[in-house]
Amino acid sequence: MAERLIPGDVAPDFTLQDQDGNDVSLSDFRGRKVIVYFYPAASTPGCTKEACDFRDNLASLQTSGYEVVGVSPDSVKALARFAGEEQLTFRILSDAEHSVADAYGAWGEKKNYGRTYMGLIRSTIVVDPDGKVGLAQYNVRATGHVAKLRRDLKLDK
Repeated sequence: MAERLIPGDVAPDFTLQDQDGNDVSLSDFRGRKVIVYFYPAASTPGCTKEACDFRDNLASLQTSGYEVVGVSPDSVKALARFAGEEQLTFRILSDAEHSVADAYGAWGEKKNYGRTYMGLIRSTIVVDPDGKVGLAQYNVRATGHVAKLRRDLKLDK
């Protein structure tokens, strides 16, 4: 398990395929602020709630200068189905090998119903226009996360 990122760290670059099979790199966003959020599994209740929350807030986030990218260990095919079903208007990326999640400290030991296993830790990393971490949040809650993120970014006045 990789170390968790902290503000000021250089955000690890990556290239992953989106729900349409297109390559997307963090460097594509250089010069812009980007919210990279990691979620465990498409089409599950919590992940659907979080994705729809980002979708519903996307216009205001973009007006404030932020792009949004979701990352999960799901296949491109599963992401395409998820994006279509939920009418997602931002890119979601397939990290099937969880190498990007690992590099971002979003892959690690989890506990659920007394069972310990390795998995994706729901996390959000905000990357500044220079490619550095501006905000790093781990073990976030799916419900209400976007509202909390907006407050932390001082977007709600």
